[in-house]
Amino acid sequence: MTNRGRSLAPPVESWWREGTVVAVAFVLCLLGGALQVDDTVTPPPVSAYFLAAVSSGLLLARHRAPVATVIATTVCGVLVAPMGLLSTPLMVAPVVISAYSLAIRAERRVALAVLLPSAVLLIAVLPFFEADFSWADTSRLASVAASPLVAAVIGRSTRHRRAYLAIVEERARQAEESRDEEARRRVAGERLRIARELHDLVAHQITLANAQATVAAHLFDTRPEQTRTSLGALVRTTRHALDELRATVGLLRQPDDTSALTDPAPGLSQIPTLLETFRLAGLAVSMHEDGTARPLPPATELTAYRVIQEALTNVTKHAATGSAEVRLAWNRDHVTITVTDDGRGSRKPQERPAGYGLIGMRERATAVGGTLTAGVRPQGGFLVSAHLPLPAAENTARRTDEATDGEGR
Repeated sequence: MTNRGRSLAPPVESWWREGTVVAVAFVLCLLGGALQVDDTVTPPPVSAYFLAAVSSGLLLARHRAPVATVIATTVCGVLVAPMGLLSTPLMVAPVVISAYSLAIRAERRVALAVLLPSAVLLIAVLPFFEADFSWADTSRLASVAASPLVAAVIGRSTRHRRAYLAIVEERARQAEESRDEEARRRVAGERLRIARELHDLVAHQITLANAQATVAAHLFDTRPEQTRTSLGALVRTTRHALDELRATVGLLRQPDDTSALTDPAPGLSQIPTLLETFRLAGLAVSMHEDGTARPLPPATELTAYRVIQEALTNVTKHAATGSAEVRLAWNRDHVTITVTDDGRGSRKPQERPAGYGLIGMRERATAVGGTLTAGVRPQGGFLVSAHLPLPAAENTARRTDEATDGEGR
């Protein structure tokens, strides 16, 4: 019952509005029929009721057929003088209303083509049917002709305003959609960034912990002192993993939550410590650096660190080898990071399972404007190579000068 009432509400409201317009036009016509030439008011004759009813009733079709409605009401307005009634703006009220509707719905050329002849016809017959018509009635004649034209101007202004409001609403809607899309894009990007961080630190630390526990179990009976060293390294690894996990999860907290950790992101300066953790886990890692090192932007430096970390983690998990090599080659406009292993062991390089590690490394490299390639080497083993852009030479020189000036002060 409620839904049916709601569905009928718009038609009922529309008919109520249309009925109000027709009633107002009918009353105005009757008032015009009661006026006399000497400005006296008398009861309207039957012809006034008839003409008012017909011309006002025609307004019900002004939305569906605006041109036809203007023509029909104009004909009724032309019949005012032949029926012995005084032609005034009140008597042509239906023409005025239909002219307004036509100006809103029709193009300008159509409205002019219909309304100009309508205004001429409304006054063309007056001198022939009003016996006491004189040129002193020019003002009344002009008001009758101008009424539908003024209504058309108002209707045209209303149309322009509606079009302007529609454009404003559409732009507001598009802007809202753009804001929502940008918000969704930023949320997706933040989720992806946090997912990469969680994957890198969890995979790395758990792999190290597993390797250190394996070494400790293997040496438990034969070398208890080395077992104690491995267990100590395992404790430090798990503690560090908890610290990094707590810092990463802190990114999910509210911005005004001061309990989130604010430790600096790892960079190339921490690579020696990183390599040492892998050596304690049983992986012999060598590092070579070619060229002159230059400072990197924070995002690029974090990417370089994570690429080395993830590549060595994959070596520890999948390569079943005891050695790996890390090489940094500094060029004029980019730095190349290469991590290789010899591929010796029980598992072949082709059998390494796919995961999110390589995907995350590629995403990180792409995010800072670099590239990353990974695959099996012809001579055996696996290779991960990342090319990361360096800042422009002038920017590097400026930062170097600023650092030198700071030290001088």
